[in-house]
Amino acid sequence: MSVFRNLEARIEGLVEGVFSRAFSSEVQPVELARKLAKEMDSHKTASVSRVYVPNEYTVHLSEKDRDKLEGYERSLEQELSGYLLEHARRKGYDLLTRPEVHFNTDSRLRLGEFGIQARLVKPPAREGEMPRQADEGHTMVYKVAPQPPEPTEKAPDRPALTRAVVDLNDRRYVLDGPRAVLGRSDDAECVLRDPNVSRRHAELRQDASGQWEIFDLGSTNGVKVNGRRVTEAPLREGDQVTIGTTTFRFGIER
Repeated sequence: MSVFRNLEARIEGLVEGVFSRAFSSEVQPVELARKLAKEMDSHKTASVSRVYVPNEYTVHLSEKDRDKLEGYERSLEQELSGYLLEHARRKGYDLLTRPEVHFNTDSRLRLGEFGIQARLVKPPAREGEMPRQADEGHTMVYKVAPQPPEPTEKAPDRPALTRAVVDLNDRRYVLDGPRAVLGRSDDAECVLRDPNVSRRHAELRQDASGQWEIFDLGSTNGVKVNGRRVTEAPLREGDQVTIGTTTFRFGIER
């Protein structure tokens, strides 16, 4: 198979989904623009002499955030499209068509949460033919912690902080630290819809050396790491953690 056929197969099969938590209590257009550009950078497809990037972006918003766009949604879509076009030009990326941005309402999202799905869509070969694109892909869920205040004095050097990853069957939570509560409560950083999980079941913590640990917060059904019951334990990438009847793979994003 030629390089160009390989590229075509990747174009037809490329689709990613990312959910993020805005810094403020509601989604801001400038934050959408930054994350759209980040998605473009993250999903490059290289051929022999070109680097292709997605040309179709769907932004999923909560009902409250979508309502706030009433009256200028179409203008914002065009503005974000122009922003992505200029970003691609600055980076030297190739686009099959001008970037398109569309908004969608997702009732599962809360105020300030938004999702982005990027697709590389092959334009129709003949007039009247529908564009070809991939099916829906895996969804990753992000929650971004508020920015800390500027330090008045230079802080001492410390190991680079990492982000904890809770990898379930259908979702992947990337949690900004150094602390993140896991539980059934909507206020938890990682919400687990399991009746056997306590509202505030456990907490992931990162210490000064960068080591991640899990602590049982006095839950009813306890915590297990690789099948062993613990009240607190250090975590390594790939560990299997059971909370209630939910088991996830612990990972680290650097």
